[in-house]
Amino acid sequence: MTDTPKTAGAPNTGEPDAGPAVTVVGPGEGETIVLGTTRMRVLEDGTGTGHRLGCTESVLAPHTPGPPQHRHTLHDEGFYVVSGTVRFTVGRQDHDVPAGAFVTVPPGAPHTFANVTDEPAVMLSTFTPSLYVQYFRDLQDAAADGRGLTEEEHLRTMSRYATEPATEFAS
Repeated sequence: MTDTPKTAGAPNTGEPDAGPAVTVVGPGEGETIVLGTTRMRVLEDGTGTGHRLGCTESVLAPHTPGPPQHRHTLHDEGFYVVSGTVRFTVGRQDHDVPAGAFVTVPPGAPHTFANVTDEPAVMLSTFTPSLYVQYFRDLQDAAADGRGLTEEEHLRTMSRYATEPATEFAS
């Protein structure tokens, strides 16, 4: 399901435009990406921000494994846990992050996340710049092509987005 975000610029009053259009993605709107047991809603893919910012909302079903531990070389990520608890693994250290907490991952930091609980978890993720939103689309396409969301497919797709595996922390 792909919904086009609404834009709100200056009202048509005959006066000059007040500036760039503002994007509004309402409840239930936005592009939906399904990756295994994770349902993601794209709130901003970068088209409204000159690709400076991307933002998604993800619902992780209970016992959802995360991607292989990895590090980004070109973008920062932010994760706000809206509900539930998300386990972030940074190197060899686990952090069980509850609702209301925010995690910042700068370039070069090894990380992954998962929902290891019996309850769904919801998180809001930011990507600066927005290039990583396309990564999720590519993973969905790989699953649709029958290749599946194997660790190898994750890593192959990551490599196209300035992301490398943190192999020193592989299990």
